[in-house]
Amino acid sequence: MAESATSQSYRLNAGDQVSIRVFGEPELSVQVRIAGNGRLTYPFLGDIPVSGVTSADLEKTISDGLRGDFLVDPKVSVTITEYRPFFVNGQVKSPGSFPYQPQLTVRKAISLAGGLTERGSQRRISLIAEGDKGKSGHKGKSVHLDDAVGPGDILTVDESFF
Repeated sequence: MAESATSQSYRLNAGDQVSIRVFGEPELSVQVRIAGNGRLTYPFLGDIPVSGVTSADLEKTISDGLRGDFLVDPKVSVTITEYRPFFVNGQVKSPGSFPYQPQLTVRKAISLAGGLTERGSQRRISLIAEGDKGKSGHKGKSVHLDDAVGPGDILTVDESFF
């Protein structure tokens, strides 16, 4: 299970997978991946917008939706079972997308991508945060090996010039 203490403030988005459990109601307990439009489909409630909400917010939305017509006092639990990926490119041995992990640093992300190539620079690394992707001309901010990497972020390792 991927959920951790830091996931209490984690904001759900497209690509995340969540497990939704309703105590005593196995037919309402599902595991679902959030669609590209930031929504998930849930029994009896249909499409629910979840982009930018926390697990606790989603628990309340589902509990409120089921209360009354379907159940008297539903006990809903939402856990994140798989985080959306982050991306590493440039001068690493195995560029690509990787599942996000809480407390992920630039150093760990580069390790997951196989480490630096011979020409990879430890000092010329940039990061485009998930929320900054749509900004035109945004090349990312310079980061250090111990800086945090978030879900959906794009990490680029440049060449060393010496």
